[in-house]
Amino acid sequence: MNKEEVLKTKEHFAILDGLRGLAAVVVVFYHFMEIAITDYSKNFIAHGYLAVDFFFCLSGFVIAYAYDSRVEKIGILTFVKLRLIRLHPLVVIGSILGLLTFLFDPFSNFYAVYGFGKSALLFLASAFLVPYPVMAERYFNLFNLNAPAWSLFWEYIANIFYVIILYRLSRKTLQALTLIAVLVICFVAFKSTNLMGGWGGPTFWDGGARVLYSFLAGMLVYRSNWIIKNRLGFLGISVLLLFAFLVPFNDKYNWLTEPLIVLIYFPVLVALGAGATLKSGLEKICKFSGEISYPLYMTHYPFIWIFLTYVSVVKPEMTLLKIIIPISLCLLMAFAYLIMIFVDTPIRKYLKNKLLPTKG
Repeated sequence: MNKEEVLKTKEHFAILDGLRGLAAVVVVFYHFMEIAITDYSKNFIAHGYLAVDFFFCLSGFVIAYAYDSRVEKIGILTFVKLRLIRLHPLVVIGSILGLLTFLFDPFSNFYAVYGFGKSALLFLASAFLVPYPVMAERYFNLFNLNAPAWSLFWEYIANIFYVIILYRLSRKTLQALTLIAVLVICFVAFKSTNLMGGWGGPTFWDGGARVLYSFLAGMLVYRSNWIIKNRLGFLGISVLLLFAFLVPFNDKYNWLTEPLIVLIYFPVLVALGAGATLKSGLEKICKFSGEISYPLYMTHYPFIWIFLTYVSVVKPEMTLLKIIIPISLCLLMAFAYLIMIFVDTPIRKYLKNKLLPTKG
């Protein structure tokens, strides 16, 4: 199989691309807000972390759609190369940004605490996605330089299982496995009282439960052709997606409301997004939203660490934070766009030319 055939992609679901970008913006805003308002019950977007489960569900759908019919033709090695080229440059870029903000944070001096050896290990662990939860000052995140990398760790695991096992499974077997994953998610939600875990050492396996169900559910939506034709369009489904993140945070009921959102609501939204018709004039918005979603997700958190130390040291009033947060969000989106255009895209183009087959 030549390079052109390997790189040939199916038509995108434009609305799903747009929803991915919206979810990425929600994640960034949520990360600011959980620092500004530490009481989740008073935070209107306290369920923003569920955007990760939506990402996993989208990923399962898109991977099955893109590769089910051709993974045997391209082979395991080429599949792995394609996923690494797509995902890993920004893992490394995020790690470099994380190291820079670790070293030059004006409100902290962690290098004096951890020294050269541990600082180097923190970077290598982040760049190669090896969990290393050692920083108490950063709540024992799996990846202390770039916290969102935890979900990429599990995304890689899901991709490996997909190319070795999952794509071979019949729909009935996939349904049975998804049912088991439902039980695991319900157990995790009941045990932890929510589905917030997975990002830190103490809740490591919660991340596995979250990706297990949502990735399988996304695959099942595609395999079962559960695509719901509708006229909601991008804006209508965007509003429905935002509802999931705006559900009030209540410690008494999160064990119930969050599994309902993850188990039922998100797969339905994926089915609606795949079946909706994109209105004229919104194509560029959805395309841009989809393109910037991953760069934004993987480059924003090093700056969130600075925001955290700033709030801890300076203790600014909420009136000031109401100005800082929206401006910072816009700046991070602009920065992510620049990283995408001038760094990530050229690197991926270079890697495709070097690593993918040139002839059949």
